[in-house]
Amino acid sequence: MLFCKEPRPVAVLRVVESGAAAVRDGFQVGYLDGGGVERRVPLIEAGQVAFEDAPPVRSFPSYRGQRNYPGLWWSATMARHVGFESWLERDTAMLLDFDPGVVGFASQPFWLLWSGPDGSRVRSHAPDWFARLEDGLGVVIDCRPAERVRARAAAAFAATARACAEVGWQYRLVHDHDPVWVGNVRWLAGYRHPRHHHPGVAQALVEAFARPRGLLAGVRLAGDPLTVLPVCYHLLWKGVLVVDLAVPLGDETVVGLAGTIR
Repeated sequence: MLFCKEPRPVAVLRVVESGAAAVRDGFQVGYLDGGGVERRVPLIEAGQVAFEDAPPVRSFPSYRGQRNYPGLWWSATMARHVGFESWLERDTAMLLDFDPGVVGFASQPFWLLWSGPDGSRVRSHAPDWFARLEDGLGVVIDCRPAERVRARAAAAFAATARACAEVGWQYRLVHDHDPVWVGNVRWLAGYRHPRHHHPGVAQALVEAFARPRGLLAGVRLAGDPLTVLPVCYHLLWKGVLVVDLAVPLGDETVVGLAGTIR
């Protein structure tokens, strides 16, 4: 696990602390552009920003005795690291990375700003993730176990959902993930790096699994399991080969080509 301590983007944080007058007419968004320059725009303009490439507006500190687990996830989708602040955020990053419909994602990419109920102060929230789908749709994601959603957080999540509806993004509040599904994907994620792709072995695996069969049986048809298994897991990560991820992955798991497993 790589732990990071990034510079605190003071400019964006200072914007969050400014007066409420500027946000009384609706939501605003504060973010850092590709050059690290602070930007603040009305929500409607934020819909044109590539937040999947934006740097985080908050740091991910690590310190002795902390109760959460910050770190970095290396994304195969984008060939770069993204930060996370909890195991739930990490697992969400892993599942975004695994999803072929996701073309990019970034952690804590903007501050959402709005005025409080009395209009006298600014409320702010930095969503955990922004993902871009292959059809261009933006998805904003927050991660919080259900038992830890207190009133203040619930209000922030509700405001974020309203803002996403206004700008045409999807909003998802993730409380947990199916443990079997996550366990399977976590195993395959160990083989997500392109170094595990070997064209000749991959072709042999495609031929071996042209008819669905048990994982180990097909691997043995393609060659020495010690050499072939890493490539097989990489192809499963890439979606070239498929399995039913709702059941634990094992030697007898039926593997097939994409479109052959129901």
